[in-house]
Amino acid sequence: MKVWALHLALIIALAVALAVLPPYPATTLARILVLAVFAMGYNLAFGYTGLLSLGHALFLAAGVFAAGLSAQFWGLSAGPALLLGVAAGGLVAAAVGLLALRTAGVSFMIVTLMFAQAGYLTVLYFGTITGGDEGFNLPAASRTVFGFDLSTDTPRFVAALVLFAVGLLASLALVRSSFGRSMVAMRENEERSRMLGINPFAVKLAALVLSGLYAGAAGAAYALLFGYAGANFATIQYSILPMLYVLLGGAGTTIGPFLGALLMFGLIEVTSRMARLWPVLEGMDYFLIGAALVVLVLFAPRGILGTLRERGLKWLP
Repeated sequence: MKVWALHLALIIALAVALAVLPPYPATTLARILVLAVFAMGYNLAFGYTGLLSLGHALFLAAGVFAAGLSAQFWGLSAGPALLLGVAAGGLVAAAVGLLALRTAGVSFMIVTLMFAQAGYLTVLYFGTITGGDEGFNLPAASRTVFGFDLSTDTPRFVAALVLFAVGLLASLALVRSSFGRSMVAMRENEERSRMLGINPFAVKLAALVLSGLYAGAAGAAYALLFGYAGANFATIQYSILPMLYVLLGGAGTTIGPFLGALLMFGLIEVTSRMARLWPVLEGMDYFLIGAALVVLVLFAPRGILGTLRERGLKWLP
């Protein structure tokens, strides 16, 4: 019971924060919530199932362009465009999984990276439609849901929070289910899981598809809430970011992806301000972030929440 109470308390705290924060930090928090949903999906594949992927930018970009292009060319409103983005992320993940899951370990990581790079090059090749590197802005008429304009502050904040809340609670329910236990069993010992009657390929494929659904939802939401779709969402950066969020917050913990995204945004903001105050540090912001991550790996290799769970809070999911 206290597990559900913790997650509901987090959602309520975020609602209060969005209500009292000025527009700029509230917009930043909305971005964090959307990217935290992306990281939740990555956590299902990596943190709970043990699938180390470098191809999640492809699933994110599928959601971004499914929503963005359908709004641009078909005039879909935010609701149908979001659903189309979710479906696109899941379908692309299923297609990649059917091929990539024939490999394992480092080979799986490399194959997913190759798929992601192929997706990025495809976006560039069809630049007349996708906008290429420059991307395109979504039409204002498509950024409405139930009559609310998502380009304005309050509806955008509420939409980001609702998406995050649904993703968080669905993730919690999933990992506490029998399928969630199968995912963890796959991560811990695949051969023993097979002896218990679990189909490794089916479990891994289902986990990857679920991860793709989360990534597609995050991509579609990002495009609709912030009004932009571009090739940068398909770059390797967006395959590495969710991994960093999960490692920082705690792989295999439901709140870890949000905590990691929040701390990473905060770390980037602090180092950027330091660089502005002391010009000698200009260009060293990523070095400082990297140093902080090295310290984390050395002293808390399971991430913040993973370490807390290991040292006493055994009930953390």
